[in-house]
Order: sequence, then C-alpha cells, then structure tokens
Amino acid sequence: MKDPYLQLDILQQALESDKSKIAFLLGAGCPVSIIVQEEGKDKPLIVDVAGLTKSICKTLKGQNIDKIVSRIDIPTDQDVTIEDILSHVRLLIEVVGKGKIDDFTKKILVKLEKDICTEITNAVNKELPDIETPYHKLSSWIGGIPRNNPIEIFTPNYDLLIESALESKNIPYFDGFIGSKQAFFDLHAIENEVLPPRWAKLWKLHGSINWWNDLKGKGNVFRVTGVPPDNKQMIYPSHLKYDESRLMPYFALQDRLGHFLATGQAVLVTCGYSFVDKHLNAIILQRLLANPRAICFGLLFNDLEKYPDALSCAKNTTNLSLIAKDGAFIGGQQVTWNIDESNEKNHYDYCIKSEKKDGSDESAIKCNIGDFQNFGKFLLNQVGNFHASKDNGNAE
Repeated sequence: MKDPYLQLDILQQALESDKSKIAFLLGAGCPVSIIVQEEGKDKPLIVDVAGLTKSICKTLKGQNIDKIVSRIDIPTDQDVTIEDILSHVRLLIEVVGKGKIDDFTKKILVKLEKDICTEITNAVNKELPDIETPYHKLSSWIGGIPRNNPIEIFTPNYDLLIESALESKNIPYFDGFIGSKQAFFDLHAIENEVLPPRWAKLWKLHGSINWWNDLKGKGNVFRVTGVPPDNKQMIYPSHLKYDESRLMPYFALQDRLGHFLATGQAVLVTCGYSFVDKHLNAIILQRLLANPRAICFGLLFNDLEKYPDALSCAKNTTNLSLIAKDGAFIGGQQVTWNIDESNEKNHYDYCIKSEKKDGSDESAIKCNIGDFQNFGKFLLNQVGNFHASKDNGNAE
C-alpha cells in the first residue's frame, strides 16, 4: 500500500525542480471537467470523443455516415471514433477518382468531410466560462513561478481553451505559427526555437479548429480566425501519406513530444489522457525507455482498472507512474491507497478523501488528483507556497 500524500509530495517536488524540463499533456478529459449550465442542466463544456462521435453520427445520419462506420476495421474491444471516421472519409477521397465506392462519389465524400469538420468545430468551439477554470490556474502557475526552461503543453484537443487561458493571464506562447493576419506554420522555427523561460510552448498534436490548408495556393498550413473559403480544415492527422510529410504540422509537433522526453531531466504530467492513443503512447514509451532521467506522471480520473491501456504501458516502463482514484502503479508495482495515520497531513484534502465502498460500511481512500479541477487547485497552491516561502525569506 502507498500513502497518497507522499505520492503527491513527490509530484510537487518534481514540478518545483529548477533543473527539470516540465511539460503537460492535456487530454479530452480536461474540458469535460468544466461543468456549465445549458438549458437548465449541468453539462460538460466540451464532451469527450465518445460523446462527440455519437452526436455527429446522429446529426449526419442522413448522409449515410453509418455506412462509413461499417467500413472501418478496428479491434472488437474498441469503438469507432469520429477521428477514425474522418480519417476514412479522407482516405476514400484520395482513391475514389471519378468512380464510386459504396455509392459514394468524390463530391459526396468531400461534402461529408466538410460537414464532419463543421460539426466538430461547432462542438468544441466554446468559450471558457467567466470563472477561474483549471486552464486559468495552469496558466497562473506557468506565470507565477520563475524557472530555467519554458513550460511545454501538448494536447490532442482541437479546442482553443488553453490559448484563451494563456492570453487571459498575459502568458506569451509559441505554437509553431508565425504572423498575425494569416499566421503560417514554420517548421524551421520549431526545430531551432530558443525561447525565454517565461514563455510557454504549445503543441496541438491533432491540429486545431483554426488551422487550415491552402488548397488553391502552395498547400501551406496557416492559422486564422473564421472560416476562409476554399480551404481544408486541419483537424486530426489523417492516415494518408503526403509527399512532404515533414512539412505537415502533425508529424513535426509529435516529434516535439519525443524530443522533450529524449534528453535531460524531463517531467511530463498527463491529465485527462486515458492512454488510448497508441501512436502517442509509442512516442512516450520509447523515449522514457531510452532516457531513464525522464519521468511521466499519468493522473487518471477513475479507478486503475478503467485504464487497461495505461496499465499495459506502465507495466513495461518503470519511469511511468500512474496515479488513479483507488491506487497507483509505481515502479512496476500496483498498489492501493493507505494513509499513514502517524503523519498528520491536510495539505491535499481537496482531492484525498475517505469514501464508503460500494455496498459496504467500510471506507476506502480515494485520490482525485486526476480530476482536472483538483489538479488546477494543486498547481495554484504551489504558486501560493512559492510566494509565501519567498516572502518569508525576504523577511529574514
């Protein structure tokens, strides 16, 4: 058994280190944690991938999207996602030519692709509520503690929530694009960038709702607000092979994740990420295995058994630590939570609680640091502790 207070102390110390490079991987569970009122009901600001898939399939049912789903071959223990659907549609567009595939012409497929992207945009193009969300707290943490290296943020999410939060806290950031009116993607700048420590680096691994491909020009990728005419929206890295794949943002940005973990003392913290993206998992695991000085903390919202992919990754990678609601997987060993009563602690009581077991009078310790709301509090508390210790030092 392990004491959850001790594990969160270890996480805090890792994030306090001046010598370490620090990065966050924010998954789909992060915007889900923000609850807003809609039609008198509590709803997540942005639904997860499963919810998004269900909603879009229902909306576009008249366009035979179910026929596309039936064509997709995936393992029996997995569900088709909207990302799988979009990727398959794009693949068909490339090969259909002037003929038909299952009664789909190129014109029909192009319209379906555009409609899918429009529905994704409508679903994820949300504004942060006028409160201090976890995104704001993360931004405050970035701006509130001086460090030697810029913080890096990786996310497969398409939304603009982290950008909004960074800008609201006046945190400068670089996302691979240069310019203002129609910012263009600059691979050279990514591979050779040297930023001041106060900046943040933002890498949108699966694209963004404000990325576009200039189809009538040179095929350049650009970032712009609004919907420019005759351009293709750059969301999700389709499995197509491009002649100049290194120029595509997805590949270059995923390289940044590998580069971050490859050398030096690196700390990666995932939140809202369920380890179901096999491609991203492969990058993380390969680099962790190659660099024993790197460590990854996987903060999970639910019990460990709900994350078989995460457990599979951790069993083969000792520097990947999973911290879940009912326990942890640390150093190749799965443990449950147990508080050492001899050490009186209350500094993480907003996320460590004693709860009744289902159908039992017995209690169990639950650690809810995997809830993005609680992780935001964790980071904000660290800012307060830093300034309190600084003030005490000055007073002396």
